[in-house]
Amino acid sequence: MLLDAQDPAAIAAAADRLAAGELVAFPTETVYGLGARADDDAATAQIFAAKGRPTGHPLIVHVHEPAAAAAWAAEWPALAQRLAAAFWPGPLTLILRRAPGLGEAAAGGQSSIGLRCPSHPVAQSLLRAAAERGVRGVAAPSANRFGRVSPTTASHVQAEFDDTLTVLDGGACDVGIESAIVDCSRGRPVLLRPGALTREQIEQAAGQPLAAPDADAPRASGTLASHYAPRAKVRLMPTAALREALKVFAEAAKAGNTRSPAGKTLAVYCRTFQPGPGAALVQRMPDDPALAAHELFATLRALDDAGVSLIWVEMPPPGTAWDGVRDRLQRAAAE
Repeated sequence: MLLDAQDPAAIAAAADRLAAGELVAFPTETVYGLGARADDDAATAQIFAAKGRPTGHPLIVHVHEPAAAAAWAAEWPALAQRLAAAFWPGPLTLILRRAPGLGEAAAGGQSSIGLRCPSHPVAQSLLRAAAERGVRGVAAPSANRFGRVSPTTASHVQAEFDDTLTVLDGGACDVGIESAIVDCSRGRPVLLRPGALTREQIEQAAGQPLAAPDADAPRASGTLASHYAPRAKVRLMPTAALREALKVFAEAAKAGNTRSPAGKTLAVYCRTFQPGPGAALVQRMPDDPALAAHELFATLRALDDAGVSLIWVEMPPPGTAWDGVRDRLQRAAAE
């Protein structure tokens, strides 16, 4: 069921459904989320079932204001306060020690929990309306089948689920990739997943360097080695390697063979050059990392919908501004 998010009655109806323990898909500034009230483990269980998501892979709890997030945490350290003050509402998730007896299913059974305050006006309106109905927070991973490409429009969500799911249509998401995730539960900030915020921005707000994940890092949403994958096989290559591989296709095209040696149709997503003949589809990656992030998932979905079997992608350039895009492509290409 598609609802116009500009209609206040639609927001109220969606909030009623959340309060009743039902699922609602809604836009955030990053991607569309599949939401259920996080203070009800039975409601949260529906998310795992609908997505086919392992119950041990934790969700992120969304709240309308930082004060509402504090109720989910056993403690609210100064580090979390600095990051929330700098970036909330916005595309940052904080991992904190979980308040006992709250959100165990959403946390995947862990003693920590992921919290975010999104900035999208529709998400804000929905979360506020839900809070007025007694919903303390909304667990919401991306609104797609587990491991697949995240949705950035309402139509993407509808393509993933049947018409019984309530979907608030708030247009295309601005950021286009999921939030950065910083673990604040162990005394120092650890970057578990990059996003639109750069490492430098987060470190400046934290007042200290970001550490890399270690063996004791909590599990976090969207951090499995293989994730964000289209149906087509993705191969991520440095520029020189991609050029060389495309020469093989060019020779095949000259011989009248427009398919790969494996008999699979090819799409190319590249930034620095125009491929010659051989590829069935070519899509140019923007030079601006924010624009590349904005269109990344929509591009992968469009190439999938075109029926290609292989998607060859040029490796994004170095630099922390590209970390989020690079991370999503590496996970999409993982075996």
